[in-house]
Amino acid sequence: MKPLKRPVRRGLLVAHVAVSVSWLGLTVGLLTLGITAFATGDPATAGAATRAMKIFGDWLVIPVALLALVSGLVLALGTPWGLARHRWVWTKFWLTLITTGLSIFSLRPGIDAAAAAGGAVDINLVIAPSVATATYLFITAISALKPWGLTRRGRRLRFSASSAKSVDARSPRQTA
Repeated sequence: MKPLKRPVRRGLLVAHVAVSVSWLGLTVGLLTLGITAFATGDPATAGAATRAMKIFGDWLVIPVALLALVSGLVLALGTPWGLARHRWVWTKFWLTLITTGLSIFSLRPGIDAAAAAGGAVDINLVIAPSVATATYLFITAISALKPWGLTRRGRRLRFSASSAKSVDARSPRQTA
């Protein structure tokens, strides 16, 4: 993929961070509602919590998850970070892909079932958002810290680029 121009890259980065933080906030909200529905003894409160979860699930989970995945993928492919050059980017990609799939194919159906049952919530509607929240916090941490260094592919690309530069540096004539 052709490298993104600076204004496009910066705008996409802002959009990616905003959507990713929104996904984290959405999951914390779903966790709060899930705990409320699970822990309350009041059927009316449990029903209201699951109906609120259904609204968030129907309107926000899929678009926010897909926007986070796609914007991160475009950033990875359109910047020097690459998708498979650094372990932290590769890890973020796979965790985002897995959590997107689980959000769409597991969390949303669980929310729909609880809402259809009138607020009867099992522990899964507490566990799923808990795991998702922990995962998004981990993804946020590795985004900020950028640990682990290069992948095997990244080392190979860096080595080939550095050896090409050293050949050019020894060449008596200028290269393009």
